[in-house]
Amino acid sequence: MPTDSSPHRISDLIDIGTAGTDIAVPPIISETRTSATVNTEILGYRRSEARVRHVDADQRHQRSHYDEWVQRTTERGRSSPSELLEELAELGFAWRDVARLVGVTVQAVQKWRRGAGTSGENRRSIASLLAACDMVTAHYGIKEVASWFEMPVLQGVAVTPIDLWDAKRPDLVFDYASGHADSDQVLTDWDPQWRERYHSDFEVFRAADGQLSIRLKDR
Repeated sequence: MPTDSSPHRISDLIDIGTAGTDIAVPPIISETRTSATVNTEILGYRRSEARVRHVDADQRHQRSHYDEWVQRTTERGRSSPSELLEELAELGFAWRDVARLVGVTVQAVQKWRRGAGTSGENRRSIASLLAACDMVTAHYGIKEVASWFEMPVLQGVAVTPIDLWDAKRPDLVFDYASGHADSDQVLTDWDPQWRERYHSDFEVFRAADGQLSIRLKDR
C-alpha cells in the first residue's frame, strides 16, 4: 500500500457521511499498479462521487426554491386580487399574459381588476406568480421581470418562461433564472423533443436598415 507520503491515499478519498448506492467504492490500490492506473481509478471514483453530490445539491436547491415560493405565496395572498393584479400591471405584464399565467380568460382578469369576486384557487395563482417575480428579482437580480418572462429561453426557439410556467413547471423557471441549468437543459427537461418540435429553416437577423427580418439559414 502507498505510504503516508503518497499523494493518493484511501483516507483522502473517503468522505465520512457521504454515502450513496450510486457512488462506487474507493479503488483498492496495490503496489503492482502503475501511477497512471491509480490516477485513473482514483479520479473515476472522485468523478462518480462528485456527480452524486451535484445531483443532491440540485435537489436541495430546487426544494429550497419550492419552500420559499410557497411561503412568499402565502404572504402575497394577504392582498386582494385587485391589488395583486395592479402590481403585476406595474411590473409590465400584459393582461393576456397574466390570464395565461393564471390559467383564466382575459375577461376574468378584467372583472377581478374591477373588484369582482374570485375563487381562492385563482387568488392563490395570482399570488404565486407575484411571489415568483419577487424571488427571481431578489435572488438573481432580474430587472423588468415581465419582459424577462417574454424572452426566449434560447435564441431561435420560441419558448419563454411564460411557456414553462404555463406548463406547470415553476421549477424550470427558477432553474433558468438562477443560471444553474443552461438553456438546453431547461428545454430538455421541459420537452425532450424540443429540438425536433421547434426546428426551423429560417433565422432572425438585423437587416442593413436596422430592422429585424427573417431569412433561410445557411446549409
